[in-house]
Amino acid sequence: MADVKISLSSNYACVQPEIVNVVIIGGGVMGMSAAWNLASRGVKGIVVLEQHELGCGSSAKPMGGVRANFSDPNNIILGKRSLEKYGRFQEDFGVNIELSKVGYLFLARNEEEAANLEVATQTQNELGVNSYMVSPQQVYELNPFIDPASIVVGAYSPDDGYACPAAAVDGYRRACQSLGVTILDHTEVRDITTAGGKIEAVLTNRGAIRTNQVICAAGAWSKRIGEMAGQELPVEPVRRMIGITAQRPQAHATVPFTLDLGTTFYMHNYYNALLLGISHKEEVGFNREWTYEWLNDFNDAARIVAPSLVDPQLEAGWAGFYENTPDHNAIIGASNTVEGFYYITGFSGHGFLQGPAAGELIADIVTNKESFLPHDAFTVDRFAVPNIGLTEKHII
Repeated sequence: MADVKISLSSNYACVQPEIVNVVIIGGGVMGMSAAWNLASRGVKGIVVLEQHELGCGSSAKPMGGVRANFSDPNNIILGKRSLEKYGRFQEDFGVNIELSKVGYLFLARNEEEAANLEVATQTQNELGVNSYMVSPQQVYELNPFIDPASIVVGAYSPDDGYACPAAAVDGYRRACQSLGVTILDHTEVRDITTAGGKIEAVLTNRGAIRTNQVICAAGAWSKRIGEMAGQELPVEPVRRMIGITAQRPQAHATVPFTLDLGTTFYMHNYYNALLLGISHKEEVGFNREWTYEWLNDFNDAARIVAPSLVDPQLEAGWAGFYENTPDHNAIIGASNTVEGFYYITGFSGHGFLQGPAAGELIADIVTNKESFLPHDAFTVDRFAVPNIGLTEKHII
């Protein structure tokens, strides 16, 4: 089984600076979006540290969904704003991210799921998102792989779709370098020192960087970074695997990104092939080996919603990490424990699609400027109170 890999150029800085204004830990979509949003506002002395190569974490997946189809208003706003930015990405950054607006199609197989889709669609419409309910027959017309008899109703958002995360990282990289951002790959953060409750320095395998501001954009590795600084970040790595079928000569060119809320089955086009996946049960940990184990859960789901996709013939696959929080929503904000420590992480599988707007939000927080959302909309402090969290329903 071939693993899908997308490499980025590594023409970055070789010398680690001794003192900077801001250290960003993590060179994926979040870290690079944060860096660009800060640099474009005139912030100087920014360094991005990546332990391996840019975009090699969750941002390395072959295609990532982009959508505003959520149930929580803050997620809708974050997704809609990011989708608009991705729509202008080639114009703004000169890089084609292969944005394909095939739409998102959520499936409901019982009345409770259907009612949730109805409420979410109404909320989306109130916030300016183009989405609407569709009948089982309309679902089948949009995606002929789906058995219409298996569902009650669907919700479709035609302006959503998918794009290439690695291309987005590369676009941000080019723009950041043009604005003087220092990017260091193969640079491992080993400790963060504080004094009097304030950030003092970041220690790497290259030496120390003096700074009073750190942004953790380390994805699945964020919990460890938070511990170094003295800020609890409840982020756990969970393996996710996908498969890609052989190219099909008579492909249905516009299959939406389709998700079944009950089984967590999902699929969409990958050029003339299909990308298939499911949120299979996994233990927390950094196991990134691709195996066929997930196909057992996928086949069980496919028998219900898409029988023709049972036992798919796969030609490639990918394994990576969800960076899960307790309520499966992002944490973005400033630490109330350690002055100068910020975080943009824990997106729980929907980070790429929220990256552009999330980077804007954290830049507003760091520079203490009013933003399009309250600064505490995604604060980590929500977990300090039992049973308090966000209630997003459109996540798998």
